[in-house]
Amino acid sequence: MASVSGSLSDLALPLSLLRNDDSGLLIEGGFPCFGSSALSAMPPAKTDQLDLWAEPGLDGDDQVMVDFLLPTGIYIQMEVPRESTIQHIKLLLWKEAQTYPHFSMLGEMEGHMFECVNQAAVHEELEDETRRLCDVRPFLPVLKLITRNCGRAERILDSKIGVLIGKGLHELDALQDQEVKDFRSKMKRISEEKMQHMQILTWGEWLKSCYSPQLEMGSLDNSIDKHEGIIKITMHYNQSPDTASLKVSLQCTVTELMDQALKKWQTTHSPEDDIGSRSNYLLRYIRACFLATESPHLTVVPCESVKEMFEKEVSAIGAVLARKTSNPPLPLPPKQRQPMHLHTSVWKVHSQFRINLVKANKVNAEDTAKIQLRAGLFHGTELLCKTAVSTESSSRSEHMWNTALEFDIAVCDLPRMARLCFAIYAVMDKVKKQRSTKNTHSSKFQTIRKAGKVHYPIAWVNTMVFDYRGQLKTGDIILHCWPSFPDELEEMLNPIGTIQTNPYTENATELHISFPEYSTQPVVFPAFDKILEKAAEIAGASDPMTLGRGGKKFHIELKEIMERDPLSQLCENEKDLIWTLRYDCRENFPQSLPKLLLSVKWSKHEDMAQLQALLQIWPKLSPRDALELLDFNYPDQYVRQFAVKCLKDMSCVCVSDDELLQYLLQLVQVLRYEPYYDCALSRFLLERAQRSRNIGHFLFWHLRQVKCRSSKCGRWHAKYHLLNGMSEMYMPAVSVHFALILEAYCRGCIPHIEILKKQVEALKKLKAVNELIKLGTIKTKTKQAHLKEAMVSCLRQTGFIETLSDLLSPLNPNVLLAGVNVEKCKYMDSKMKPLWIVYNNKLLESETVGIIFKNGDDLRQDMLTLQILRLMDLLWKEANLDLRIVPYGCLATGDRSGLIEVVSSADTIANIQKTSSNMAATAAFNKDALLNWLKDKNSG
Repeated sequence: MASVSGSLSDLALPLSLLRNDDSGLLIEGGFPCFGSSALSAMPPAKTDQLDLWAEPGLDGDDQVMVDFLLPTGIYIQMEVPRESTIQHIKLLLWKEAQTYPHFSMLGEMEGHMFECVNQAAVHEELEDETRRLCDVRPFLPVLKLITRNCGRAERILDSKIGVLIGKGLHELDALQDQEVKDFRSKMKRISEEKMQHMQILTWGEWLKSCYSPQLEMGSLDNSIDKHEGIIKITMHYNQSPDTASLKVSLQCTVTELMDQALKKWQTTHSPEDDIGSRSNYLLRYIRACFLATESPHLTVVPCESVKEMFEKEVSAIGAVLARKTSNPPLPLPPKQRQPMHLHTSVWKVHSQFRINLVKANKVNAEDTAKIQLRAGLFHGTELLCKTAVSTESSSRSEHMWNTALEFDIAVCDLPRMARLCFAIYAVMDKVKKQRSTKNTHSSKFQTIRKAGKVHYPIAWVNTMVFDYRGQLKTGDIILHCWPSFPDELEEMLNPIGTIQTNPYTENATELHISFPEYSTQPVVFPAFDKILEKAAEIAGASDPMTLGRGGKKFHIELKEIMERDPLSQLCENEKDLIWTLRYDCRENFPQSLPKLLLSVKWSKHEDMAQLQALLQIWPKLSPRDALELLDFNYPDQYVRQFAVKCLKDMSCVCVSDDELLQYLLQLVQVLRYEPYYDCALSRFLLERAQRSRNIGHFLFWHLRQVKCRSSKCGRWHAKYHLLNGMSEMYMPAVSVHFALILEAYCRGCIPHIEILKKQVEALKKLKAVNELIKLGTIKTKTKQAHLKEAMVSCLRQTGFIETLSDLLSPLNPNVLLAGVNVEKCKYMDSKMKPLWIVYNNKLLESETVGIIFKNGDDLRQDMLTLQILRLMDLLWKEANLDLRIVPYGCLATGDRSGLIEVVSSADTIANIQKTSSNMAATAAFNKDALLNWLKDKNSG
């Protein structure tokens, strides 16, 4: 008999219940108890989890040995199918457990669920039992059966959201951050209100809300003349193989087209076969087919099927709302309102701003190096006053200062979005530069030389002066710093960097500082109405006839400044002129608002108040002009609110969703610059995403691919911040922020969860296939034919077929990927072995839809390039210039992975150049090859 841990007198169960076979062992505390005689029966350690979860069935065995730990103290080891759902595995375990002791103590099967340790080394409760074991991917094949707590439906929803966003909600629950708690609470309330609103919509309103029409701008006059205003349309009828060909005018409305289609149907079918009413949009797709001289294929769908979709979604929403309101919590006793005098306005504190610098620990420098700290107050990239510098410290273990750093600015003049930036650096002689740091790659980095010394940046960190509630920070705080990677163009302070501290606290440099108390009461930034009152007070003391206006000479100079390139720098005299003539700017150059904002002295609260008052009467900017105000250079919350209001004006035009999608990629990147979770831009994006399923789809993927990225910590380079936002980001700085927005979106769009969940699971399957092919190529040098056979075998498995079939394409949520055409699938021969996946078209059996899955390449720069092409195409079409540009789809979906649309009948530039040249060696130098090819393909 196998031995058990502890003395026999300590066991809670009698010895008669111990099993003496190898199929099950009695355990204490929920863990298997093996003695020396049982060691040989232990399962071998799993050294390569890729073989366990990413290669199901290739060795002819689709079973995996799993250890099950029961709450009754029983350990069971048995084989289960990799592709089985958690629910099926629990059923198999329940049947097996009937042959073991204490089965009657388990109770009902539905009262239990599994728990495992996931790939992130975190305990995960498997509430969603529809997931497959191979998709769960436990760190080891060990599942612990635990008693299910109450609130199962809510926990299942939390589990699904956690899988979707790539971060368990229990991690957010565990954060001891009041700002996180307040934001989640507000977003839950808003989401519930949104779902309640969805329940009262008609199915027509729901259809327009979730699937907004896709319109196209620009004129078709030339093309209409060429085709005499007629287009041929092929009509398909729902669940019928019959088609009808119709020639209609381009001015034909949807209703007229439906009438013609129904008449055509009734000429060949009996009246009782009538397919129903009409519901469709003939917009961008029709235009694209017309310009490409192709026949559009449309399907007539019965309204009843659309109503069924609507009722299904409303039912899912109702179930969520019911479990939230069925047992409402008891109301809390009303809080007593605190008198307004219990806080002090920051404008009443005229002392100089200062902080207490205590010490720095774990500084990555030699023990003999002298360490110094520099601190600066910034508003955006503008330095508000001279930086403060500490004395040099040469301590070995920890660098102590215990001194005050005072800044040349009064507390009353601190702007709301002021941030305090720190840089820790080593001071050394030039000759000691190469051997004065532990960093073995120090020769790669340039250092800052001053007064015969070398200042080598070691770490940096930023923090806001006011918290998210507008209260001036007080007390002791510890800031975990980010490592510095300087170059010759940058100063050590990094104002454009994140205000989040380094979460990897074990090795991060610790900076201990203390914010003093200026009053016995909390010091807060004035409310907006107080700011306007201050501006009115200043205006009342000024001459209204001369306020902010100038003569003709100054107007000419102002015009010259405003017509300059937006990236041109302004000198101090020009800034003073712009501020002086600010009312002239409002009347004659409203689009010059960014230049005015750069001219404001944010270190004077009087100027700030006057700017806020002027902003209330400033003309609304076009959405494209307003985007500039969301740059890091304009951090003021009211300026950013003004920019968001201008973006909301997109809703006044019919192309609102399409235009917003043009800039959605940048708006997601801009979220990095928001210092607080609850901001106007976050709310705007969530509002529009929950209003339009198409925007919600792309917002989800843009946020998720950034949040899941784990590139090394680095600096953001202000000079290249747009491109750098696409190519380099340290994930910990935005992980929580983006996870909170993703959670808020999912809670406000419950029906979309299952659609997105299927897409996430499909991408995981494709990644597993890709890693299988890479493993075979690198390790075993397997021949191409064998790898193709392995890939086909993998794609034909039941789990892969079900996961990869009948899902909406992440590239375009309007495209249904019906079923994989396995025979046409392949992997490409480039380094990362991208997968060429072909899907069948349900309506047109002769046509297919192709996507390329890439794993190992960063597609974000491709997305940026294609976005610029789309934007230029939009601008050209607005000017009635159609260059027939058709950018292909491209979407980054995770850490160095994503999808690319397959373009049929496409040719590479290399092939075009070779075809146009007599010699392959000179093909690349043939400058006329592309021009001749374009002329040949566009002779008309």
